[in-house]
Amino acid sequence: MPGPDGVSDLDKNRALEQWLEYQLRQVRARIRDLERAEEQDRRRRERARIEQIWKLQPQLAGTPAMLHRGGCGLYKTELGYLNREEAIIALAEPDIEPWEVCRPETGLTTG
Repeated sequence: MPGPDGVSDLDKNRALEQWLEYQLRQVRARIRDLERAEEQDRRRRERARIEQIWKLQPQLAGTPAMLHRGGCGLYKTELGYLNREEAIIALAEPDIEPWEVCRPETGLTTG
């Protein structure tokens, strides 16, 4: 039955339902955007952390040991990372060379 404004309670509640569903879609979209931004930020922080570590590839038959940047994909390892000071010490060793591709010596100047 229509109210004094000519709109029934049922129609008002259907309109309210549609508005609430619209609001819920907006909130869910915002949550997705925030989750995506949070994941991108996490990845950025991880890349920055990896750029501040180095890894040492053991000496193989006939080749010297090689120093790599933490993010270098040519030598994969999950352990044995070096900090900056250790990487500087490693580069000073005669039997350890920097890998030409990832250039781990960049930013390791001691001066």
